[in-house]
Amino acid sequence: MTALPKPKSMVWLAALVVAANGFFPALWVLFTSFKTEAELMRLPITIWPASPTLDNYVRVFVDQPILTFLFNSFMVALLSTVLCVTVSACAAYALVRLRVPMPNLILSVLLAVAMFPLISLMIPLFQTMRALNLLNTWPALILPYAVLSMPVCTLVLISFFQDIPRDLENAAMIDGCTRLGALWNVVLPLTAPGVFTAGILAFVNAWDEFLLALTLSPRVASRTLPVGITLYQGEFSFPWPIISAALIVAIVPISILIAVLQERVVGGLTQGGVKG
Repeated sequence: MTALPKPKSMVWLAALVVAANGFFPALWVLFTSFKTEAELMRLPITIWPASPTLDNYVRVFVDQPILTFLFNSFMVALLSTVLCVTVSACAAYALVRLRVPMPNLILSVLLAVAMFPLISLMIPLFQTMRALNLLNTWPALILPYAVLSMPVCTLVLISFFQDIPRDLENAAMIDGCTRLGALWNVVLPLTAPGVFTAGILAFVNAWDEFLLALTLSPRVASRTLPVGITLYQGEFSFPWPIISAALIVAIVPISILIAVLQERVVGGLTQGGVKG
């Protein structure tokens, strides 16, 4: 009779599959960014570039205004994250602390709305932004990005706020703080891991989003990075080495951000899961 694999072996196997699924595409893009188009089309296919070149990275910055795309993406993601976390913190605090009627129903509706496919929101969003004369501006992306990330951010913050004793807020309000002052000076500092987690989730969602950016901000001067990368392709050609180099340029900033805040993000997700 064949022996069943040990649970520990299955865990390592599953971890290996997840790691390969996550890292191999990124490594492939990285290696492709150092190849020439001729080498990329050569058979048999090779993973490691035979003659690494930086010409693709030079062309990334020469052929298109990628610095403008980077700046637009960073500002849109940052401002939408600040707005999202601010509103989500207020909403989570109200659902946890205030006498809001049917808080569970409100949270369920909030999460249900977040499950609508993004494509179903395109036409009403486009018409709204056009009526407000906001097309091809940062607010056209900041407002939808903040709203789309609010349900998840609210849920994350609720799990942290529930663990804060009410006595701390009552003591702050006795000392003269308002309800918002207690939230800002007492609750948020004590739930910093949750705030960082919610902020990173909102920032990454805004940084990576493509469909809304393509629809609501199509002009080159106001494009974000995911949409700007599409400009490197021609009508009948796809310069994959240059596109790969542009993708690496897009990945590096968000990777640095995650690496710097890794402990806070992982700690926030873990604590939120345990407390929730």
